[in-house]
Amino acid sequence: MDITALSLPPLTGTGEVVTFYSYKGGTGRTMALSNIAVLLARQQNATTPVLMIDWDLEAPGLHHYFDHHDEGPGVLELFEACREQLMRRRKGAALLDEEELAREVLAAVGWEQYVSRVDQSSQLYLMRAGRFDDSYGERLAAMHWDELFNSCPALFRCFADNLARHFRYVLVDSRTGRTDSAGICTTLLPRKLVVVFTPNRQSLEGVQALVTRATAYRRSHEDEQRPLLVYPLPSRIEMGDSAQRAQWRRGDQQQRILGYQPIFEQLLCSCYGMSQMSLDSYFDEVQLQQTRTFAYGEQLAVRMDQGGDRFSLTRTFEAFLDWLAGGYFPWQSSREIHLLASIVDARRALEEGGVRALSQPLARDLNLLGELYRREGRLRQALTCFEESMSLRQRGLGEDHPDTLASKSNLAGVLRVQGQLDDAQFLEECIVETRERLLGREHLDTLAARANLAATLAEQGRSAEALAMLDAVLDAYLRLLGSEHLLTLACKASRADMLFRRGDTEHARIAQEQVLAARKRLLGAEHVDTLRSKTALGCTLLRMQELDAASSLFEAVVQAQIRRLGPDHPDTRKARAQLTDVQVQLGGPVGGRIGEPALVPELHQDAAAADYDDALSRPLRQRERHGASDLWTRAAEELLALDVHLSATRPPSR
Repeated sequence: MDITALSLPPLTGTGEVVTFYSYKGGTGRTMALSNIAVLLARQQNATTPVLMIDWDLEAPGLHHYFDHHDEGPGVLELFEACREQLMRRRKGAALLDEEELAREVLAAVGWEQYVSRVDQSSQLYLMRAGRFDDSYGERLAAMHWDELFNSCPALFRCFADNLARHFRYVLVDSRTGRTDSAGICTTLLPRKLVVVFTPNRQSLEGVQALVTRATAYRRSHEDEQRPLLVYPLPSRIEMGDSAQRAQWRRGDQQQRILGYQPIFEQLLCSCYGMSQMSLDSYFDEVQLQQTRTFAYGEQLAVRMDQGGDRFSLTRTFEAFLDWLAGGYFPWQSSREIHLLASIVDARRALEEGGVRALSQPLARDLNLLGELYRREGRLRQALTCFEESMSLRQRGLGEDHPDTLASKSNLAGVLRVQGQLDDAQFLEECIVETRERLLGREHLDTLAARANLAATLAEQGRSAEALAMLDAVLDAYLRLLGSEHLLTLACKASRADMLFRRGDTEHARIAQEQVLAARKRLLGAEHVDTLRSKTALGCTLLRMQELDAASSLFEAVVQAQIRRLGPDHPDTRKARAQLTDVQVQLGGPVGGRIGEPALVPELHQDAAAADYDDALSRPLRQRERHGASDLWTRAAEELLALDVHLSATRPPSR
């Protein structure tokens, strides 16, 4: 049969290769790839070219999801042709550079005749495993992938680059297990790696080992130091059993179940050199549910339930694409992704001549994104957001507008945590002056501004001046709101913190005990503010060497955090580290789990946030431990660059 070769023009940019891997069969890997391919091909008014490659040569089946069954050549025949071309060229006198040789071989073979279109309503294409004639099994057994790689190590990398020049997405369906072809698909080809697993130990251990090998190879081999983004994809999740679903996600010590979320949090921290991360938001959205409808046959959920509700597989695939297609990391929250998408849209509208009023929604979203980054401890990104938000509001609303003052206050708070105290003081003095002039000295917003200024003065070492200012604020709160209003208690807690810093532990303790008692009564024993009060009092008692009392408080915080957040949440680990510190001083048995890294006890929420901001630089320091070269440094910098302005240039995911 004659094969009609395709002719696709090169992209204006560069596409990306995404490999789907599972350690065992039966995870729904091929089903997930085919559905995601259809959704990607629908992007940009169905003009996005997408190629699927069936590299599961021992058990091919990707073509069954599509009506078009072209019996033409595929992956096997293409690399048979490459092997033949390499043999011819190796016999020549002149030996070429590896990459030059690979490009010459691929140009001689061509990829077009091995690809066929499988959807007439979009640019969706398929490279089959091969031509399934009587000789297929024999020819597959004769294909030694390790020998092909050794004869030209650059061949597979150049193959992926070549296809990425013509297709926006190249989705590779990898062989399972630990095989040579699986290694090629997961280590040499992709920029993104989707590891599909079911919640059982065998599946989890297999994908863990694969991810570790792939990232280690990328770090340690000079020619392969390129970014690799890893996306875990839990599959076949039974939605009807919430208890078991939570057990396998979060873990259960009594059942000796580690939980796949903490497993991947620890794994990705190790791969990317981060001290901590949370996949809460990601796994809240991304779990492929088990459904009877799609348990039989090869059916495409995205074509059958196009108007699917939030319980449909289509909605889950679309949620997954928010991370995958948008190029976001799994530890970025859905809230951050949606804010970034809104920022992209607003910037594009302004660049295209949109009305000036659009600048204020942009300023609002930048301010919200900055607040999110500040809570997550990503202070450099928060600073960038607040600076731009303030600038837009100054130009559009004026210096005295409440929104402008809110952005100034947020910016000053981040500057204070980063140690830029003079800049923070200048902004906060401006805010106090403006609010006193417009609202009066005892308006709640004015009092909040003066409390913030007092915090900055305390950081500058001007503790007497700061304490006097905060005393005035506290007196106003007591008169206006009463002794047990939450704002009054928060101010009293800040005052106690200042006393603690000055070394006046006795008066700090008295105030902290009063705040703790009131918060327990008003909010409950395990409210986050109550736990913060327990921690602050525990630190004071620790300094006063009342170790038994401090240990009791920290133990209560640990148990509450385990119940609230789980044993592996960063806040739980910090509380456990504080308890461990007291137990060491007491000389008793140390609590906590064996092998857990020690964390520095911290008193303030802002200080805990600041500790996370350094995470992006850690992969660059870790490279020395792994023996990687400067090429991996540049790859890590590219992978972990979370600058807001760069993020804002991404195209929308859908």
